[in-house]
Amino acid sequence: MKLLDKILLAQDFSKSSPNVVSSAIELAKIFQSTIIPIHVLPDDIMNEKVRSFLNETAMAKLEETANLIKSEGLVVKKPLLMVGSSYEAITRAAIDTNANLILLGSGETQKGDTFRLGTTAERIIQKSEKPVFVIKEGVLLNVHHILCPVDFSEASKRALKNAITMARRFKSELTILSVCEVSKSSWFPSDDDMETENDSRCKHHKENFEAFLKEFNLSDVTWTKESPRGNPSEKILSTVSRKMIDLLIMGTAGRTGLNRMLMGSVTEKVIREVPCSFLTLKSEDVISLQLETHIRDIEELHKTAMKLIEDGFYEEAIGHLKACLTINDMHVPAYKGLAKAYTKLNQPEKAKMYKMNATDIMDKIWYQKIEEEVRKLRGS
Repeated sequence: MKLLDKILLAQDFSKSSPNVVSSAIELAKIFQSTIIPIHVLPDDIMNEKVRSFLNETAMAKLEETANLIKSEGLVVKKPLLMVGSSYEAITRAAIDTNANLILLGSGETQKGDTFRLGTTAERIIQKSEKPVFVIKEGVLLNVHHILCPVDFSEASKRALKNAITMARRFKSELTILSVCEVSKSSWFPSDDDMETENDSRCKHHKENFEAFLKEFNLSDVTWTKESPRGNPSEKILSTVSRKMIDLLIMGTAGRTGLNRMLMGSVTEKVIREVPCSFLTLKSEDVISLQLETHIRDIEELHKTAMKLIEDGFYEEAIGHLKACLTINDMHVPAYKGLAKAYTKLNQPEKAKMYKMNATDIMDKIWYQKIEEEVRKLRGS
């Protein structure tokens, strides 16, 4: 079972590159992912000797990265060395390799810069349909608290779905934020009328927020929700600072509609200024469940099923547990697992039935053992 199969690791060999590689390794360990290193050389080098030297040096550095990944017990694909525009080559390679995720650094910035995102990273986010994970310079991938802003759009639904699974895997806290934008228009007859309108607007917004959250299964996740009033980008950034967020997960095409190459204006401002690492999603999920359909060993089936329950894939877990019972209809752990899965799905009657089945089988086994002991005693 894999949730995040392939990570395309984009390297620029800058001083922050080792941290980006370490972050890729940490993420791959959590999800048992395969890593594909890539570097892009410029295509405007006229001197053949210089071009050849850069090619050899870059390939040597990529091989170093590959060997480091292997030494961590992870699977690494043959490194890719490409020539041309960095953002075009990386986004194309993500498609060609069928990567689940592009992981890269935020780019070099100077201390005190307002914009903390490099041009290449921003263009990859704009151009790529693949999820993009940006590691901020000097920030380790140590995720204790995730923030996921939502605006009820399809992009934010995708972001929250992936954020929930990541919160489970990282065992981190999750804050779900939905900002109510208030009107400051001058056409209101008075400030009281404007306040009344904003009160009504935010009341309606909170009702929509509650309805939106009901679509998601947040069991086994430590989470909170916030619905402040104000400017969305400002509230997102202030929440990141106030709650010491380690990872921001958000959709790149939202309700605002002010697009720049399919990146919403709110997202554009936030990712330029946010101090923590972040993950953006457009039209594809980071988390894509890939099950091994050829599993025949009952213990392996059960182990996979329990991991599926842990990750929140309850229906898939039920399929694996029922497969256990086709192999052995007395397999007590499978009955207990089914009871747990149906409890998570809020189906208490089915949960009770499978729990009773487990109890009945254990009682039957117990009585059989007693009967065997009695027979031994009588025969002695």
